[in-house]
Amino acid sequence: MPQWTTFAGVTGVVLVLLLVLSHLTQQAFADPESAPSTSSRDREEPTPTRDGTSRVDLETTTIDASETPSATDPGGTETTPTPTDEETPRTVDEREQTPDPRVSPESLSTAELLANVAISQGLFAGVLIGAAIYTAIPAEAFGLTFTREYLVSGLVLGVGVGLVLYVANELGAAGAKRAGIDHNEELRRMLAPDTLRGWLALLLIVLPIIAVFEELLFRAALIGVLAAGFDLSPWLLAVGSSVVFALGHGMQGTAGILVTGTLGFVLAAVFILTGSLLVVVVAHYLINALEFVVHEGLGLEWTEPLETNG
Repeated sequence: MPQWTTFAGVTGVVLVLLLVLSHLTQQAFADPESAPSTSSRDREEPTPTRDGTSRVDLETTTIDASETPSATDPGGTETTPTPTDEETPRTVDEREQTPDPRVSPESLSTAELLANVAISQGLFAGVLIGAAIYTAIPAEAFGLTFTREYLVSGLVLGVGVGLVLYVANELGAAGAKRAGIDHNEELRRMLAPDTLRGWLALLLIVLPIIAVFEELLFRAALIGVLAAGFDLSPWLLAVGSSVVFALGHGMQGTAGILVTGTLGFVLAAVFILTGSLLVVVVAHYLINALEFVVHEGLGLEWTEPLETNG
C-alpha cells in the first residue's frame, strides 16, 4: 500500500535542503561592494598633499632607511631606528598579495562547478527515487508509464514544447532587461565549458541530471504525487510548486525569478494536461541546453535589440 504521507515528508525535506543550498550558493557569490578590490587605485583617486605628492604615491613608496632620517644625535649625525615588523611599511602590492581566506565560486574551475552541480542534484534525485520505491508510490502518480507510445509521444511533444518555451524564455528575459529588472547570468557563464570534453559532460550528463531532478521534484512529486495521494487540486499545487521553483533560482536575480516562475507554471500546466513526466523533462533539458549553446557556445545574443528602448 502506498505510503503517501511518508513520501510527502521526504519530498518536503529535499525541497528545504535544496532551497537552503540555493541560498548558500547565492551568498557565496561575493557582493562587488563587499569583495576586496583588485587595486587601491580603483577604490579612490589620488589625493594631493601639501607638497604636491599624491597620497597614493606616498602609500606605494617604500621608505628607505638609508635615505630617510628619523632622529639626529647631539653630534649632528643622523640616526635611523630599525623598524619592527609591525612598523615596517607595506606597499599596496604587498597588501594585495595577502591571501583572502574566503573561498568563492570564482576560485573553482568549471569542471569542479559542473561536478558539484551534478553530484548534489544527482543525490537529491536518488533520494526521491529511493523514497518512491520504499513507499510504493505508483509510477502513474509521477506521470510515468512504460510503453512505446509514451516514449515516442513524450520525446516528440517534449521537443516541440521545449523549443516554444526556449523562445518565450528568451523574450521574457529580454523584456525584463528592457524594463530595467535585474537579470544575473553569471552562474551560466561560470558553468560554460571551454573544451569539447567539458561541453559533452555538460550536455550529456549535467543538464540531463538537472532536468530529471527538477521535474521529478517540482512537477512529479509536488503536483502529481500530492494530487493523487491527498486528492488536492493539481492547479493549486502548480501555483505553489512554481513559486518555490522560482525561489530556487534566486541566483538569476529578480528577472530570473519572475521568468523562471512563469516558466515553471507553464511546465506544470503541460505536466497536468499531458500526464507525462517525460514531456516536461525533455522540454526542460532543451531550454537549458539551447541557452548554453546559443549564448555561451555560439555567442549569439539574438534578443539584444529587444533589451533597449532604442
